[in-house]
Amino acid sequence: EVQLVESGGGLVQAGGSLRLSCAASGFAFGDYAIGWFRQAPGKEREGVSCISNGDNKTSYADSVKERFATSIDNAKSTAYLQMNNLKPEDTAVYYCAADSLNYCSSGPPLEYEFDFWGQGTQVTVSS
Repeated sequence: EVQLVESGGGLVQAGGSLRLSCAASGFAFGDYAIGWFRQAPGKEREGVSCISNGDNKTSYADSVKERFATSIDNAKSTAYLQMNNLKPEDTAVYYCAADSLNYCSSGPPLEYEFDFWGQGTQVTVSS
């Protein structure tokens, strides 16, 4: 059974940091790119970051560049999203997803490119 399980969300004050984890199982993690997405209340889900496996090429949405960093640990089949200098507008449910094409474009990831999805973890940033 394919599973992606996010963890690490929570409540943090503006300026603080959180690290999200995405634990994968049931598929060949090393052959997939991992994307992070978020959905704020009343808004469409948007791509946040992408990392391709092997070459570790990354891409980010402009709104999170210089503040967020994504990484992967193939030994643990886990991807991470380090979020620093959090702002209230970062409040959202964050999702990880896996792409069998293992490709990240220069821009933020697009939902249709991804095959498997996690259930999401809530991040709330207070002002």
